[in-house]
Amino acid sequence: MKSLEQLTDSVFYIMAGFTQPRHGYAVMSVIEELTDSQVVIGPASLYTIIKKLINESYIKLIDDSDSRRKVYVLTDKGREVLRQDIKRRKAMLTFAENGLGED
Repeated sequence: MKSLEQLTDSVFYIMAGFTQPRHGYAVMSVIEELTDSQVVIGPASLYTIIKKLINESYIKLIDDSDSRRKVYVLTDKGREVLRQDIKRRKAMLTFAENGLGED
C-alpha cells in the first residue's frame, strides 16, 4: 500500500479501528457494532490486512504480553494515510450529494 493508493473499505475500517490501541478481535467487534452489522470483517481477512499494515508501517504492535491478544495502534504514517483517505471520501460524498441536489 502506498500512501497515494486508495484504501479499500476493509482496510479503511481496520485502520480506523486502530486509532485507539486495540487487539484484532476488538477491532472486528467495534466495526461490526458501529456499522450496525452492515460491515463484518472475518478473522482471516483481518489478520491478512494487519500483516500488510505492519509491513507498510501503518500500524505497530504495542503489547504482545498475551500472545493471543496482541495490541496494535496506528503509527503517525498510518494516521496521515487515514486522514488523506478521509479527505478523499469526503470529496466523493460532496460530489455525489451535489449531483443529487442534496446538502
